[in-house]
Amino acid sequence: MKLSLKGLTLAAGIFWALTVFFVGFLNFLWPSYGRAFLDVVSSVYPGYKVAGTFGSVIVGTLYALLDGGIAGAVFSWLYNCFAK
Repeated sequence: MKLSLKGLTLAAGIFWALTVFFVGFLNFLWPSYGRAFLDVVSSVYPGYKVAGTFGSVIVGTLYALLDGGIAGAVFSWLYNCFAK
């Protein structure tokens, strides 16, 4: 059985983007929520800072969408290579 490259790319990208969005949005509402998680995310994504603004939430979400999509694509490609 092979994995769908397109399907896993979209699913992983959307899942990771929603995760970062919800934690970032809750941090926007309650500044102490998820701070350690967002500090780790900001150390990985250049240009993203935990600023407590809605703009920073959107920037982190866009980075996460791209990063999650790449991770999903690489994972499905590797899986399909070994599943032969």
